[in-house]
Amino acid sequence: MSSDFRSPLLRHSAARSTRRAFLRAGAIGLAGGLGLDRLAALESAAGAKPGRAKNVIYIFLSGGLSQLDSFDLKPDSPSEIRGEFRPIATKTPGLQICEHLPELAKRSESWALCRSLSHASNDHSKGHCIMMTGRSETTPSFDPTKPTEGDWPSIAALTAELLPSSGSLPSSLILPEKLIHRSGRTLAGQFGGLLGRHKDPFFLEASPYDAVGYGAFPEYDFHHADGPLERELAYRTFSLELPDTIDFERFQDRLALRGLLDEQQRHLEAASTAGGVDRYRDMAVGLLSDPKVKASFDVHSTDAATQDRYGRNSFGWSLLMARQLVESGVRLVQVNLGNNETWDNHQAIFPNLRDYLFPPTDRAISALLDDLKERGILDDTLVIMAGEFGRTPKISTLRGVPLPGRDHWGAVQSVWFAGGGITGGAVLGSTDKFGGHPASDPRRPEDLAATIYDALGIPKDAHWTDVKGRPMPLYHGEPMRELFS
Repeated sequence: MSSDFRSPLLRHSAARSTRRAFLRAGAIGLAGGLGLDRLAALESAAGAKPGRAKNVIYIFLSGGLSQLDSFDLKPDSPSEIRGEFRPIATKTPGLQICEHLPELAKRSESWALCRSLSHASNDHSKGHCIMMTGRSETTPSFDPTKPTEGDWPSIAALTAELLPSSGSLPSSLILPEKLIHRSGRTLAGQFGGLLGRHKDPFFLEASPYDAVGYGAFPEYDFHHADGPLERELAYRTFSLELPDTIDFERFQDRLALRGLLDEQQRHLEAASTAGGVDRYRDMAVGLLSDPKVKASFDVHSTDAATQDRYGRNSFGWSLLMARQLVESGVRLVQVNLGNNETWDNHQAIFPNLRDYLFPPTDRAISALLDDLKERGILDDTLVIMAGEFGRTPKISTLRGVPLPGRDHWGAVQSVWFAGGGITGGAVLGSTDKFGGHPASDPRRPEDLAATIYDALGIPKDAHWTDVKGRPMPLYHGEPMRELFS
């Protein structure tokens, strides 16, 4: 611990110590604002019935996965469309996916596809906002350079607003990092928006911000243009961050925070017995002091065989943590597989997918499916994987770049679903012969969001309230019930 790092809990009187404990517990992150008032709108809602699923894991592939090179190959198209990869059979007759996803192919009885999700934006910033909020049209105040309080709230923020927490755990959180562009700007669509900054979802900052590398560090750390990178990057579990709105002195060393929490556990426990605080501050104190809760965030102490099964990299650890958290009571976990634009393959798309992105993804998601099934919670957990958009049908080469890639393409992407009552091997929608536009059953981001809310048992007439007190409907689309048995 650095010498200039001091806890007010140790410097002040007992009364101030307790107050400080609540302030910090209510503000410490997972970058959220655990101590501020929230209405658990559904906790006592009459007639609210749970869906078949109890939990959702939303896997987000920032940058945009190519549908043509993953789940919607077009082997009979010209070479400039079909690319280098070949389809392989899955366990489901007639269903084929990319040859570099062999483990998922073996498990098609547990997953399904929507091949026809579409929106109108080819812009990274707007696409992220659309797919993380479930709203095809951004608000008039949308700013591609930063989040604003006029943005639509994220799916994670609305889930946290409408579903009650489970003991010491929030009802939703995002890991292992915020999505931040390599230039340093934070992408819109991840936060509370019109709910207010104090309703931002909770972020577990396990991955360090990295403007250079991509992929599943340390095993699959790479650069889009230059290939593999050899660096030391630590995946920090239970690494909490203070939000920018906190007006007391900043923690100078985030890594020291964990040591502080362990050292001050008895202070936190004492603070939790004080009166006059709401249940969310109490939840925050419990989150920081309960060993069982903290264990939900600790993947490095999980047995070696399980870590090996998922993969000892940021993709594997993140999905393992997601499983631990939903099993502990978190209702929605958004898992960002790769920092901003990891999947944005404008160049070298085929070696990048084959060597760095598909291997850890195929392994980790397959391990997640097996783990959920063995623990008897696969039917209770809906897993969804999507990005901000798909990729262009036609392969192209940037000027001065030797290897080709695909550009941004909002017109269509393949969205992958598993568990939660999904009909194994089902396919909703189709694309034209070039994989560029929906040919049947087009779906929108609003339908994806509705599928998440429906799976969580949030009723169709649910509303949320913006910062001006205006009621807003939650649903703007229809759940994709065709995929469910």
